[in-house]
Amino acid sequence: MSLLHVDIASAGYGPVTVLHDIAFEVKTSGRLVALGANGAGKTTVLRTISGLTQAQGSITLDGVELVGLTPHRIAAAGVSHVPQGRGTFGDLTVKENLLIGGNRRPWRTVLAEADAWMERFPRLGERSSRPASGLSGGEQQLLAIARALMAAPRLLLLDEPSLGLAPKITTDLFATLDELGRESDTAMLLVEQNAQVALGIAEDALVIESGRITVRGPAADLRDNDDVRRAYLGV
Repeated sequence: MSLLHVDIASAGYGPVTVLHDIAFEVKTSGRLVALGANGAGKTTVLRTISGLTQAQGSITLDGVELVGLTPHRIAAAGVSHVPQGRGTFGDLTVKENLLIGGNRRPWRTVLAEADAWMERFPRLGERSSRPASGLSGGEQQLLAIARALMAAPRLLLLDEPSLGLAPKITTDLFATLDELGRESDTAMLLVEQNAQVALGIAEDALVIESGRITVRGPAADLRDNDDVRRAYLGV
């Protein structure tokens, strides 16, 4: 069963069309990775789902049409978006960032969830009273993901979570995402340039080039696709 159905005729910014005939699905509790070079349109896919671009077509989350809704209403429908660059509030503490993430839920639940995430990620718990701007890149990414999950989303959008992180931190981060995906019912849609680690945790994958999907299939099949291997895996 699919949670997200995307059938976009076009999407972009003002007079500039970035996406052309983009259609795919994300399974309930599934994990899909979208690969592609810089400027291919990966980020625009996520921004379109979140209501941040002009789009022609249909995007449904469990049957609810998202095209035409405001970003606020799309978030309320169950979509959490971790943008490129993480988007943490640097002047607020780690705990305050988490509390903001759960602001649509009952206060007692939010407090308990924030404590649970800081226990789950001890590095965040140890720095709970520090400004988010003082965290390392890896810690900020963990905070951004935990803050997004504070809303108990049905779909988590992740835009280049490995950007700017050292290889070891990237490996650890994707191991955490894999663990979270196995433990929860939250579906994930990741856009990534680091195909090696992304394909390792995904069930399905697609490649976007010049705003169009050029390859799609099970993640294992894309790992074995010679064109994908040469372009994105460096082998």
